[in-house]
Parts: sequence; C-alpha cells; structure tokens
Amino acid sequence: MFTGIITDIGRIEKAEQRGDLRLTIRTLYDMAGVDMGASIACSGVCLTVVDKGHDDAGNWFAVDVSGETIRCVAADMFAVGRPLNLERALKVGDELGGHIVTGHVDGVGRINSVAPVGGSHHIVISMPDTIAPFVAAKGSVTVDGISLTVNSVEDHEDTSIFTLNIIPHTAEMTTAQHWAQGDEVNLEIDVLARYLQRMQTHMAK
Repeated sequence: MFTGIITDIGRIEKAEQRGDLRLTIRTLYDMAGVDMGASIACSGVCLTVVDKGHDDAGNWFAVDVSGETIRCVAADMFAVGRPLNLERALKVGDELGGHIVTGHVDGVGRINSVAPVGGSHHIVISMPDTIAPFVAAKGSVTVDGISLTVNSVEDHEDTSIFTLNIIPHTAEMTTAQHWAQGDEVNLEIDVLARYLQRMQTHMAK
C-alpha cells in the first residue's frame, strides 16, 4: 500500500530485455535501508526491488516489469531517461498524507490541456469509459502515482474528462512539472470506488 505522496523523482538509466523488462532506476533513496523484495511505486506502478546498489553516480535499484504491466500503463513509461515518481511502501504508523493507493493502474488517461492559473496549473485529463463512473468531483484519484483531488468531472458524448489543480509544491516535487498536452498518464481510482464497483457488479447478477 502507498499514499500517493511522492518522496523522490527517479530516472530510468537502463532497460534490458530478459524475458521480462529489467529496469535500472537512479534514486536519492538510501538503498541500504531498502530490503530486497521491497515494493516501490514507480509513477503509480507497484514494482519489486530485485537488485540494488551504489556506485560513483549514486544510488540505484532494479525492477522487473512484465509484459502485462507494460500493456496496462502509459506509452513510453519505461523508456530510458524517463523520470518516475517514486514512493516507498506505507508503514504502519506512517502519516497518511494522501489516500490509500494500491499501485495498480486502472486505466490510461491523456492530458487535454495545461493552463496556468495564478501560481498553479489547471489540468484537464480525458479518461477511459471503464473508469469514468468511479471518478467523482472532490474525490481522490492517483495520476502517475500522485494523490490528487478531483476538481470537477464532465461526461460528454465521446469522452469523459476530469480537472485538477496542481499547486507549485506538487509540481516541484513530482513529474507533474513536465506534463504537457497529449501526454499519457497512469490512473488509479480510489480504492473505495473499486470496492463499490465490485458490490455493484455482484448485486446486478
């Protein structure tokens, strides 16, 4: 489990095909304090540390990414040089500053527009029909691993969109600072909406 509060921006240094895709990710985390097999959320995707170390360039860890994971996430997410929002797994007793995040991507959205509003940025994101019923105004949504509050939701004939307000601190501490029109982003619905979806589906039988 995670909270959607980003604690580092990593960068993919190397990608190797080994059956699964092996990624080497640079980080500021002290990897001496990260166990092998630990979970780290990488732009909203829960991945397992399979190797780690320190060299002249700093700290790094490695993860294996399955073909199924690649199929479910934003295009080019695992390209060499790509910055990633990183968050270590939640520990019992930690402050829950965001909301409960599982690290499982429910769909891929697309950024329609980014516009400055005061010191912040107004973001409009289109989302798949499969998750549109579970994104609500003033509710929580995870975008590339970042816990965010939905400002508004609009359903149109051809698409559904939601809007966000990214304050300067959030932009500075995450990859949201690089978001631009046309970018794909990983979306995870609120875990409460996930359970409501299951209840609704079961009761409709």
